[in-house]
Amino acid sequence: MIFTRKVLKLLNYRLRCNAGVRLINRRCLQSNINNDVPAVEVSFSNGRKMTISSGKLARFANGTAVCQMGDTAVMVTAVAKAKPTPGQNFMPLVVDYRLKNAASGRIPMNFMRRELGPSEKEILSARLIDRSLRPLFAKDYRNETQLVCNMLAMDAVHLPDVLAINAASMALSLSDIPWNGPIGAVRVGLSDGEVLINPTRRELQSSQLDLVVSATKQNLVVMLEGKGNVVLMQDLLKAIKQGTREAQFIIHEIERLQKAYGRHKREVDELPEPQAELVQAVKSMCEMRLREIFQDASHDKISRDTAVNEVRANVIDKVWSSYPDLDPAAIGEEFNKACREIFRELIFESNRRCDGRDYDSLRNINCQVDMYKPLHGSALFQRGQTQVFCTVSLDSPESAMKLDSLAALDSGGLKAKNFMLHYEFPPYATGEVGRIGPLGRRELGHGALAERSLLPTLPNDYPFTVRLTSEVLESNGSSSMASVCGGSLALMDAGVPITAPAAGVAIGLVTKYENNDTKHLQDYRILTDILGIEDYMGDMDMKVAGTRKGFTAIQADLKIPGIPLKVVMESLQKATDAKSKILDIMGETIREPRKYRKDCWPVSENLVVEPHQRSQLIGPSGLHMKRIYLETGTTLTPSDDSNFSVFAPSQAAMDEAKEMIEGYMHKERVPDLEFGGIYTAKITELRDTGVMVILYPGMPPALLHNSQLDQRKIAHPSALGLEVGQEIQVKYFGRDPVSGFMRLSRKVLQGPAVGIARSLNKAASGETSS
Repeated sequence: MIFTRKVLKLLNYRLRCNAGVRLINRRCLQSNINNDVPAVEVSFSNGRKMTISSGKLARFANGTAVCQMGDTAVMVTAVAKAKPTPGQNFMPLVVDYRLKNAASGRIPMNFMRRELGPSEKEILSARLIDRSLRPLFAKDYRNETQLVCNMLAMDAVHLPDVLAINAASMALSLSDIPWNGPIGAVRVGLSDGEVLINPTRRELQSSQLDLVVSATKQNLVVMLEGKGNVVLMQDLLKAIKQGTREAQFIIHEIERLQKAYGRHKREVDELPEPQAELVQAVKSMCEMRLREIFQDASHDKISRDTAVNEVRANVIDKVWSSYPDLDPAAIGEEFNKACREIFRELIFESNRRCDGRDYDSLRNINCQVDMYKPLHGSALFQRGQTQVFCTVSLDSPESAMKLDSLAALDSGGLKAKNFMLHYEFPPYATGEVGRIGPLGRRELGHGALAERSLLPTLPNDYPFTVRLTSEVLESNGSSSMASVCGGSLALMDAGVPITAPAAGVAIGLVTKYENNDTKHLQDYRILTDILGIEDYMGDMDMKVAGTRKGFTAIQADLKIPGIPLKVVMESLQKATDAKSKILDIMGETIREPRKYRKDCWPVSENLVVEPHQRSQLIGPSGLHMKRIYLETGTTLTPSDDSNFSVFAPSQAAMDEAKEMIEGYMHKERVPDLEFGGIYTAKITELRDTGVMVILYPGMPPALLHNSQLDQRKIAHPSALGLEVGQEIQVKYFGRDPVSGFMRLSRKVLQGPAVGIARSLNKAASGETSS
């Protein structure tokens, strides 16, 4: 009986608690409906404002934020699983970024009339957000996390990608997801030496720089990505410093909201500490052997990986025999930690890298151009064990990639791309077996970076569409920057008049710090032209490209939660020095665009056609133009009423096309008709509207309208007794400037004699009579 009463009291207490929770939830929902939501307004130094709010939309998510600037608003939701997947040794972070036509008042123009798969711009923006947030997650955090960036509204003034980064920062900060933020992100422009913070689309069109800077508190840089029109180093450094300072305004406001409204962070399930005996056993068995491998400069990528794998297999077997209760995967994880620690220690101890280079040395570089005669331009760029084969294809302006309305809006109004760089990374480039299928996100990102690097060097008025393909044949680090070098060589081999050759290099970083305090680094080393293993074991991968004069592209990815501005400046200086050395080596192969023509190069000319001759050139239903294209590959594109742009894949094709055009346009010599002259015309046809006449043999019949047949008003030519074959006198008043048709009149001659009639029946033979 006593036990039953206790159970009833406990149940009653739980019911009252649940009722209280529901009441609290109802009050929270009611306050949200009344728009009483936490929001902050960030004011930048140039007076522009950004609003970030939370708590009104998508409240089932772990964290939600809406970032708005002008009339562009982006909502980002953050959701994470409660528990990590068993056996998972990494943090799966998924960022979905979608540009929605409905947000800008448009309807998709595909067959389904709805948003389909992610576009190139959406994938690149998702990667931008991912790289800004990932370094600040705890190392032990393994829960699957998803960020969804939803476009609520888009205007034609402000770009949404930077707003999405800031909204994601606030959503993670206010949520219970363990994250060491917040961060702030700004877009930086440069116009006439003046730094622009969060420039509008119109300002970006005239800006020399388009740089996104993501930073955390204490002015630590987390991510850099941008493009520039040959920006000087001092201007780039000034833009990075200013962008980092402006990001602090965003961080300060998000921290205020986090203290007031942020949820308590969930506990991270720390990975079990390995036994001290296990750690010591693994390290003692592999340290000497790994040191020997990493100090042997004769190793290349394959032999070094093979040697390390042999040590790994040997250590796992021996340790497992001593500790049979352990999982071999746990032993392998300890070996990986020891391997990384030893690799990094050797860099600090010996002032040498695993391939024997010092910190600032480049790998051996070899260049070759004009590989195959049928190609418009080709180049092979080899840097160490990174090998890239680049080809250039030139085609007509009609081959430019057309952008849909939403992509054009987000790219500053650009409607077509006449320069494309396509990057390919097949599995054999790393000696692996893999699937060759649809374009991956990594390949898309690397290709876009290389394209941004080369685009400022191309002329704006180039008459051809340029497609540059970069196929990675071998890869041991920095294949995207090798694509810049090889692509620049191939463009010069193709005779594209670039303003200056461009080159790229990857800069790495190895650091020492304690307690996650990267503001005060104990020690660090900056590595020039990093290998694949140095990228994997290191803390930074900064890719820098440009000409000898300045920068055209930069992308910095970090694995640690931010680095000081001092390290960023030193890295850029190292990149500048390396870039000059690479350009010197490239100049030994080809220094400027090729001057003499290749037989395979395409040609383009302008053809002037009188309006009344267009039908002869085009042919019935465009038959003549189609036949020219099918037989010679030459395309004719009308520019206006009297001009055609002629594109031929070679000079031989152009010559053949010209012969066909002359054949279609050939006709008997046309006599010069005098304005106001009186001529004898022959009637070839009677129509309801008038009569068709010719002034000389071979002439296309011209209409003499009823209103010009007689001074009296007539409804049909038969009223005047006119017949086919009859000759009449007409006066010539030139051609209509729009249609090109002859303007003739008979009625103006029905009065006193005003001249002598002239016959043109023998004009085609070179004779004239009066």
